[in-house]
Amino acid sequence: MATLNELNEATPAALELLHPLSHWRLSHALDLYSSPLGSGLATQAWAGRELQLLDQPARYGRRQVALAEDGYRAWVEPQDLLGHAWRCRPYQPRLLSAELIQQRLPAVLRFCQSAAEQDNTYLWGGSLGPNYDCSGLMQRAFASEGIWIPRDAYQQERFCQKVAISADQQQLLRPADLVFFGRPQRCTHVGLYLGGGRYLHSSGQEHGHNRIAIDTLHSWDKSPVATHYRMELRGAGRVQRCHDGSHLP
Repeated sequence: MATLNELNEATPAALELLHPLSHWRLSHALDLYSSPLGSGLATQAWAGRELQLLDQPARYGRRQVALAEDGYRAWVEPQDLLGHAWRCRPYQPRLLSAELIQQRLPAVLRFCQSAAEQDNTYLWGGSLGPNYDCSGLMQRAFASEGIWIPRDAYQQERFCQKVAISADQQQLLRPADLVFFGRPQRCTHVGLYLGGGRYLHSSGQEHGHNRIAIDTLHSWDKSPVATHYRMELRGAGRVQRCHDGSHLP
């Protein structure tokens, strides 16, 4: 007779099995929504990611879930899980030392540079590719090397080890550091530092390129996009640890 764990690993999602606090591993990519009603994306989850159904009651048919690797909460259509998710054990984080993370950063840089070479447009909530938002690209790039960071830019800013920076003092930055932008009240944008004052980011249409592109922090760079983000420069951070899967507000 199969054990409970063996059954859990082989049980596909069915509506009657979507119990509160149950755990599921995705076999297909999935859109997750920012609210119980409407089409606004919160994020996208790729195959292999895990999620837990929360105990909030369904609203407009949707269920709230927490993505296991980063604790990110969003709403899902239960029907989207059918045939695309399998019951699994509770998530066990795979934490890496700062030294191991440092060794994997060149591959993170290559991931972002490769993403920029593909045809893409900015997508709010995008984290699957080829279309990303700013923080979705950062999370996917680090996750490609087993380095889990939070989902949103303001969470990533809080998560990183701070690195002092000004527009003309980039020497404190290292390639693969994150550069943060926004208003005094909150971080709203993030890019990946490449070295030499350059950073790569996925920016929207209003103030950006509407795609993944490279800009600079140099004060002599008077291009409209670089100027806009330089005026909103908040600071920078270094990824020194992996997210443990707990929820971040």
